Amino acid sequence: MSGKVALVTGSGRGIGLAATRRFLAEGWRVALLDIDGELLGHAMAELARPEETLALHCDVADVAGVQAAVRRAAAHFGRLDALVNNAGTAVFKPILDTTPEEWARVLAVNLTGPFLATQAAAPIMAETGGGAVVNITSISGLRASTLRVAYGTSKAGLAHLTKQQAVELAALGIRVNAVAPGPVDTAMAKAVHTPEIRRDYHDTIPLNRYGLETELAEAIFFLCSDRASYLTGQVIAVDGGFDATGIGLPTLRAERRNL
Repeated sequence: MSGKVALVTGSGRGIGLAATRRFLAEGWRVALLDIDGELLGHAMAELARPEETLALHCDVADVAGVQAAVRRAAAHFGRLDALVNNAGTAVFKPILDTTPEEWARVLAVNLTGPFLATQAAAPIMAETGGGAVVNITSISGLRASTLRVAYGTSKAGLAHLTKQQAVELAALGIRVNAVAPGPVDTAMAKAVHTPEIRRDYHDTIPLNRYGLETELAEAIFFLCSDRASYLTGQVIAVDGGFDATGIGLPTLRAERRNL
């Protein structure tokens, strides 16, 4: 066992749970934080690693709750080496239909949450020489799309917060990077993406498929590991080439098929 400890927010399912599994596979211990207590309980039961995991029921937008959760994780495991700010929420509505309350909640979870968690975790990481923070942004923070005014804006803000944190926390030995997932085959995507939407995404993604949660977990773990020791302040799109794509890809594919 490496002895290292990671705290992963939004780890009850999806990318957060996949990242948790990846850390555990490398001998890390993991504190799982989620706002959904029932989901968190299922994740803990599924992992069945009581000596190496800790459940933290918390809303990342709650200042006192986040501070208490981070302190509890550090006290339980004796240190903290990595923080993955994965918890997020979304409202998919046209800009004119998005309420101020919906806007405020999305920004509170997606942008303020990582600010609060990192602010609480950084001094603890510094006690043992530093560590790594990975913020989970989104391709929606790099390129605009419909129905994502709050979500996309919050993720764009998180991309800049990543750079700000990297510049300011480097003196403490803390590296900060971000992963920007493209379309990922999560349970949420399967529930809300119709066959037509999936076909549109496939048409626009050079690799012509959705990403896997395990593929995102690999990128997250790498950025937290010593193998990324000279990497900080970066936003890495793990998106099958989606962010690099211009117009014309479906037409070019059709032409190749007709050759």
